[in-house]
Amino acid sequence: MSAARQEARAFAPGSVGNIGVGFDILGHSIAGIGDTVIARKIAEPTVRISAIRGTVVELPREAERNTAGQALIALREALALPFGFDIEIEKGIPLGSGLGGSAASCVAALVAANALLDDPLSAHALYDFALAGEAVASGGKHGDNIGPMLLGGVVLATATRLTRVQVPHAWHAAVVHPHAVLETRHARAALAGHYALHEFVEQSANLAQVLLGCERGDSELVRAGLADVLVEPRRAPLIQGFAEVKQAALNAGALGASISGGGPSVFAWFESKAHAQHAGNAMAQAFADAGVGSDIHITPIAGPAAKVLL
Repeated sequence: MSAARQEARAFAPGSVGNIGVGFDILGHSIAGIGDTVIARKIAEPTVRISAIRGTVVELPREAERNTAGQALIALREALALPFGFDIEIEKGIPLGSGLGGSAASCVAALVAANALLDDPLSAHALYDFALAGEAVASGGKHGDNIGPMLLGGVVLATATRLTRVQVPHAWHAAVVHPHAVLETRHARAALAGHYALHEFVEQSANLAQVLLGCERGDSELVRAGLADVLVEPRRAPLIQGFAEVKQAALNAGALGASISGGGPSVFAWFESKAHAQHAGNAMAQAFADAGVGSDIHITPIAGPAAKVLL
């Protein structure tokens, strides 16, 4: 990017956090939905949020209380930048949807601000700053939404590293968002309590099968492993109609289905776009039968990464 650039606009896609078996460490991006941030250089060594659009709920405009603002504060401090940023946030992801809305804002802000640096950082180098921003919303640093937004596709996100996981391009997901809100902190509170050792063993085996299945393009390995025995049983009661929606996906031939992020959205994986589209309609109908309207998102599992918009 030109050192003289004073303004940039960036888009970060939504995401499916956890992918069921990878709590807080595995996710994939979603095509067609996301947040956009406009970043401008300002002379003052600070971060300002001048506008937030696209949400009926008022979000914090104080930078340190906003995911995008805190991410840029972390960037400024780490790089000792002599200038600051003014940003405008355009929300395209519903709040409390389980589609990575808080992460998308901070990733879009970082990608836009990064384009204004004399020496832009790599997507991997932005990870720590995005974690700092995400922690504002979730109360902890976890990269299962941030990683796929930064790199695209399926990403394994540890505390210090992002690793892209290969997955066949033909594979698609149906992600169905019910018209309901489930706040991340509430969803995480449902996870308190005792977990048996055998549950951890089973979940570890399932995660291993999903990762190997993706890399090998082996759908039967994924089908054997895409079953969350730790988190889903505790969060499912928070989502009206979940059992029926999941069963509709499995009846339509899903490799597996579970809760997207903290919910209430539900995702299912398929070997083709056509199967995902058919199942998405069936999943939405199951929500409707439970008295809940919904939106359907059909996306390649190897979805897009955040980018600067021209």
